Amino acid sequence: GFVPLELDEALTSALKAFGLRHGATAFMTVLAGWALVLSKLSGQKDVVIGTPTANRTRSEVEGLIGFFVNTLALRLDLSGSPTVEELLGRVRAAALGAQEHQDLPFEQVVEQINPVRSLAHAPLFQVVFAWEETGDDDFELPGLSVGRVKAQRVAAQFDLTLVISEREGRLAGGIEYASALFDAATVGRFVHHLREALTSMIADPRRPVGEIDLLGEAERHRLLVEWNRTEAPYPADICIHELFEAQAARDPQAPALVHEGEMLSYGALNARANRLARHLRTLGVGPDRLVAICTERSPEMVVALLAVLKAGGAYLPLDPSYPAERLAFMLADAAPVAVLTDGSLGTPAVPVPVVDLGAEASWIGLPDTDLDRGGLTPRNLAYVIYTSGSTGTPKGVMVEHAGLAAVAAAWERSYALRPGLVHLQMAGFSFDVFTADIVRALGFGGTLVLCPRETLVDAAALYHLLQERRVSFADFVPAVLNELMAHVEDDDGDLSFMETVVCGSDVWTADGARRLRALCGPGVRIVNAYGVTEATVDSTGFEVGDLDGATAIPIGRPIANTRIYLLDDAGAPVPVGVAGEIHVGGAGVARGYLNRPELTAERFVASPFVAGDRLYRTGDLGRWRPDGTIEFLGRNDFQAKVRGFRIELGEIEARLSSCPGIRDAVVVARDGRLAAYYTTLPGAEPEVEALRAHLSSALPDYMVPAAYVRLRALPLTPNGKVDRAALPAAGDAGTRTHVAPVGPVETAVAAIWADVLKVGRVGRQDHFFELGGHSLLAVRLASKVRQALGSEVPASALFAAPTLEAFAARVASSGSVTLPPIAEVEGEGPFAPSFAQQRLWFVAQVEGGSEAYHMPIGLRLRGGLDEAALKRALDRLVARHEALRTTFVAVEGEPFQRVAPADIGFDLRRHDLTGRPGAE
Repeated sequence: GFVPLELDEALTSALKAFGLRHGATAFMTVLAGWALVLSKLSGQKDVVIGTPTANRTRSEVEGLIGFFVNTLALRLDLSGSPTVEELLGRVRAAALGAQEHQDLPFEQVVEQINPVRSLAHAPLFQVVFAWEETGDDDFELPGLSVGRVKAQRVAAQFDLTLVISEREGRLAGGIEYASALFDAATVGRFVHHLREALTSMIADPRRPVGEIDLLGEAERHRLLVEWNRTEAPYPADICIHELFEAQAARDPQAPALVHEGEMLSYGALNARANRLARHLRTLGVGPDRLVAICTERSPEMVVALLAVLKAGGAYLPLDPSYPAERLAFMLADAAPVAVLTDGSLGTPAVPVPVVDLGAEASWIGLPDTDLDRGGLTPRNLAYVIYTSGSTGTPKGVMVEHAGLAAVAAAWERSYALRPGLVHLQMAGFSFDVFTADIVRALGFGGTLVLCPRETLVDAAALYHLLQERRVSFADFVPAVLNELMAHVEDDDGDLSFMETVVCGSDVWTADGARRLRALCGPGVRIVNAYGVTEATVDSTGFEVGDLDGATAIPIGRPIANTRIYLLDDAGAPVPVGVAGEIHVGGAGVARGYLNRPELTAERFVASPFVAGDRLYRTGDLGRWRPDGTIEFLGRNDFQAKVRGFRIELGEIEARLSSCPGIRDAVVVARDGRLAAYYTTLPGAEPEVEALRAHLSSALPDYMVPAAYVRLRALPLTPNGKVDRAALPAAGDAGTRTHVAPVGPVETAVAAIWADVLKVGRVGRQDHFFELGGHSLLAVRLASKVRQALGSEVPASALFAAPTLEAFAARVASSGSVTLPPIAEVEGEGPFAPSFAQQRLWFVAQVEGGSEAYHMPIGLRLRGGLDEAALKRALDRLVARHEALRTTFVAVEGEPFQRVAPADIGFDLRRHDLTGRPGAE
């Protein structure tokens, strides 16, 4: 496809003047702008752009007709936040340096660098900038008028090609793109970004390029305002436990809590919590005072949580399964005024009252009516939850009642929360989804079913509990949901009895969503949710609908009263389709980190877009889709650099998860190589080579893991997320070992490989390019295979079948061919092919019958025709080019025939190119 670009006369003149002031040309100025756009779109500071050069550096070749064009690879450095002036200087130096060495053939550069080879893209760059020096379209020669005929390309030569030329005082051209990778709307945005970049560059040459905004007013408004228009009314004046109290007053006999054989009504649960709350107030519990709760999952846990809130305090959840050292740190750091426990914590060494919930309760006789607020306001803390820190030290997140109330209203609206719904309480106590389960159920009249810890890890028991209690609403992490789905599938069961299934807290694959849809049927709502503890549980949601052809499940749009911004390193909003760090704003943003003012100031920042708003920098990466939904890309610390390429591990994990038989998959980068860890579905045992082949079919070679480790189960954190630090060392598991060739064809091909690649031995699974092969050696190999085995296999076959086993299979299936001898041409001496002819021959060997490498130009000639002169010219061409001397032609109804040049005739009157009579 092609999207046009035209700069008006004023901008064209400004660009020229700007370049002259800095010792650069208009070519260099536009190149700098194009590099800036590519850098911002890709997130890369090291950009390589290809550009064609005339390669006519000697006066002797100026007048020659022929193809001399060479391709230069310009490596442009945008690191260190240079100013526009500095960037232009770097571009000028790179362009002039490349021009000084333009005689070096591009193919030899590729051969020396030996980059990763792929049929999907060019070896050194995927983006080109072509500056065309064009004259008038029409001109006159003696007796002849010449006009340009617009050539129609049938294939894009590169992923993106920016073509610029100057006509009538304006710079114009456009971007040619590969339609398999981009659509016209996307490339149209690229054109707009380039125009914005060039305008900003010449307006302020001393501005750091990282601060240049590619967005126009319309796109900026859409990203910042339209897609964040989430304001909705919510009860900002309530404290979160008052939602529960209102339900208890409305229907005190309704079932509130179910745990194994025990059931508590709203009235009974409220009364028990009120008595304990009164006791806590005697211990000094009040606004912004923390109370630690450490119990096993039980009704007492919920009673304690509600009692702390009713007393005016904030609860600090402590999971008894945590290591003693971590629990001791949390107690010391948070300094609670009291500790509530059922004995799971033992006797904590803390200088505060310890209340044993399992002992004879001294507060049983206290009044069971609701308490007054006691000075509590919605701006006081509701809870503090400790999350893992990147430095290894946990950090406490402080969440207020107001933020939780805002998110609760969004849940009510999104999930149609109402009395009668049965909710599963699955999350661990120290996970903020536990609080979400409590609020969504008890704040809106539902029944909360507590899932025992042992049931959580037993898919059969979990399925039985869901069926027995007719659970209608459940919020799962992907790891638990995958185990549940596998059991339900094996049991020939279904989940159609549910009403809403939410999956969140980790990356969820499209394949997992498809499996869940099949088990639930069309009547169950399936939601992919995204959130962080620092923004009160949930920030976005996406209701899963039609999954045909989907490769990823978006995390959706911001929920009510939440704002999402995707920003680059400079804090500027990124365009649609570009990766940026997810920033969350709105009513749900937490107060900050307990006792960590420096970290709070670093991660919780003032919003530059809404006055008075605060943003939390999540450290997660995402990108806007054109429809306004967000695609999650993983953690910014889950990126890896392998063989010089920056990659997103989440992309590899998604592809691996889609392999047949794979249940869960995690990919990590260690010691400069990728290792894949996976679990399988029951009865499935995919071979490592099958996994590698599946990934190789969709990913470049450098993204295919070198080692594969099959695990019975992936290690999980207490919150149900994958614990990457606990993955075992991969060692050499799944790496290639030498396997001797099998059969005469593989043995013969292995000998040819060893000869061409100059290696000692070649095994079945050895990779041609990993052994040092490159495009020129591929052509040489194809020739040797033809000579030794009589098989015609194009050099391009090595890109699709790079292992010895796969390539030998191509050789075996190709059969043998016998080519007729080529007669020598009588001449005045050997015709040494020009460099341009060598290049075209080389590309023809790789591309086969493709015409993708041609650079067509069409000219319409009008005037008298000298048929004798044309015949002499054609005869000279035939004598010069072997491809024209031995030509295959097709005759309708007959097989291809090889004919001699003498049998080819030219009837110019019959083959008029225009289709109209006359000598034109």
